[in-house]
Amino acid sequence: MRKPLAFVTTLAVALLAMLGAALPASAHNVLISSNPAEGDELDTAPTEVVLTFDQPVEEADVNEVAVIGPHGDQWAEGVVEVDGATVTAPLRPLGPAGEYVIGYRVLSADGHPVSDEIRFTLTSPGPGEASGAPDSAVSEQGERGEATGGDRAQSEQSDEADRNAEAANDADSEGVPVWVWLAGAAVLLVVGLVVALRMGRSQD
Repeated sequence: MRKPLAFVTTLAVALLAMLGAALPASAHNVLISSNPAEGDELDTAPTEVVLTFDQPVEEADVNEVAVIGPHGDQWAEGVVEVDGATVTAPLRPLGPAGEYVIGYRVLSADGHPVSDEIRFTLTSPGPGEASGAPDSAVSEQGERGEATGGDRAQSEQSDEADRNAEAANDADSEGVPVWVWLAGAAVLLVVGLVVALRMGRSQD
């Protein structure tokens, strides 16, 4: 019985190695670097945001990069470009000094969107001009209504992005779902056990 047991052991080790190689490929993308980086203090305004991930990013309409300035203005302008694992978003010339927040949402290699925020500080004012703070004469009721409408629009955009991401995941024929690997491993393990049992009986 030693040979059948050795055969089963070898088969099990091979299956575990195969699953170990398959599962990391299905993980979400992880941001490994950015420019500007988290906590940077810059005296010169950047002209673009560059995000680098550990895996290629899927090219899709759901990829978004926003840069919000100290007074709530949006400074990202232009098309978000994807080149393998690198995402680049152009900026219009930054203006006031202070903290800027980079918010990103990209379609991960496994078909699911990932998002996060990066904060950096501009220590010297840039040449750009802010679009202007909200009118201070707006009534509190109007401000509440505007905030509610903005939240609703943001929620609808988020839902649409999730739907697009799911559709892209379903349409992606290049990636192999994890369940396929698990099913294949189970079938191979059963076949190995049957072969091992037959080999043991024939030796007996």
